[in-house]
Amino acid sequence: MPRTPRSRWLALAVICTGMLMIVLDGSIVTVALPAIQQDLGFSSSGLAWIVDAYVIAFGGLLLLAGRLGDLIGRRRIFVAGLAVFTAASVLCGFATDPAVLVAARFLQGAGGAMTSAVSLGMIVALFPEPAERTRAFGAFGFVGAAGASLGQVLGGVLTQGLSWPWIFFVNLPIGVLAVLAGRRLLDDDRGPGLRAGADALGAVLVTAGLMIGVYAIVEAASYGWASPHTAGLGGLSIALLAAFLVRQARAAKPLLPLRMFASRTVVAANLVQLLMLAALFSFQVLVALYLQNVLHYSASRTGLAMLPAALTIGTVSLAVSARAIGRFGERTTLLAGLALLTVGLGLLVRLPAHDAHYATDLLPTMLAAGGFGLAITALTALGMSGARPEDAGLASGLFNTTQQVGAALGVAVLTTVASSRGSSLIAAGTARAEALTAGFHLAFAIGAGLLLTALAVTAVALRRQRQPAPGAATAPADAQVSVHV
Repeated sequence: MPRTPRSRWLALAVICTGMLMIVLDGSIVTVALPAIQQDLGFSSSGLAWIVDAYVIAFGGLLLLAGRLGDLIGRRRIFVAGLAVFTAASVLCGFATDPAVLVAARFLQGAGGAMTSAVSLGMIVALFPEPAERTRAFGAFGFVGAAGASLGQVLGGVLTQGLSWPWIFFVNLPIGVLAVLAGRRLLDDDRGPGLRAGADALGAVLVTAGLMIGVYAIVEAASYGWASPHTAGLGGLSIALLAAFLVRQARAAKPLLPLRMFASRTVVAANLVQLLMLAALFSFQVLVALYLQNVLHYSASRTGLAMLPAALTIGTVSLAVSARAIGRFGERTTLLAGLALLTVGLGLLVRLPAHDAHYATDLLPTMLAAGGFGLAITALTALGMSGARPEDAGLASGLFNTTQQVGAALGVAVLTTVASSRGSSLIAAGTARAEALTAGFHLAFAIGAGLLLTALAVTAVALRRQRQPAPGAATAPADAQVSVHV
């Protein structure tokens, strides 16, 4: 039965609700970490595992979950992921010791990966018409930004007003409603079955490779980038992923058909996203550290200081990005977004160690962050452009995997750079505020360099095709980048 426009947008609302719950979890937990540590007796090093266990499971399972969605049905994987995430959230709330909480967080990450991996593929199937699909991607991006900002505020309110378990219990009613609505409103798109691509060895190789790689990245700050621990695990991850690619080239029914990489547009979009997310996730962490450790902002004041960035990103994603893409095309919109982000991050290199003024020193960057709303919508369209209908879940999983790896890598590398630079200056006799600020300056400069690299990749790899003759019916000028569907 053909879908009506209303039913498509209701289905999108279900997908966005599921993603909102998962995005909220990413920011809401960080605010509650001190209370959790005090209540459950986490050590300082052990506390990081509340975040790391989630990230490792999430990043490691995205690609597998996306392919399973193509094979056995994206609705099944999406709803099952919501159910796992919701059940794990309840388990987190009832945890009475560190081991139970970390295990439940790993389970949460697995559920989050299942839901996230197929979301973009479901949107592609729901909205075959390009203009509607772009608006849907914009709404999806808005949910991500709104969830991030809401999580910072909600985490503080629930932790202080009730207690930290409520940051997890709040997922129960949302998750139950999303599961029921998903079963009713989402298409039951049964795939060809596991026999069409049940590469068990490939699944083991890619999942182990990604999990070990993400673990090596998130633990590098503790062990050091040149340590045998980091180098050994990094080498093992690369070896496993290389073996996975060899397996996919030879397997009769590969888990990841290598035709996915035949589209220059898809490869470039994933690379640009990795570079962009590496710069921007570290920006969020480093600015928060600067506000609290240099300017001595409280946690709640820091959240409010970051709020304009999230609101600007959300507004641009929802109200501007689709129109910009419709008028100028994905390539130009992406270039404009990356340029704004580069300028915004570059401005942070001049942050003062004393007498900083929010309106002049930080607010311009928060507003320039709206470029992410332009860039991520254009990137999503490009990253999903090369997927055949039967591979949409896999393309979604691949796109989300590069997002998670980029974010984890950026935070790990740039926070380590900032910390090392600050510590060395303090040891040399520099005042603490000046030393920390110098470390942040170096990290922000590297982040701006990553964005410049992303700009270069976009300009070179997503070349504009030759314009048709005047009067010919066509898409907007550089919407016609090398997209293969």
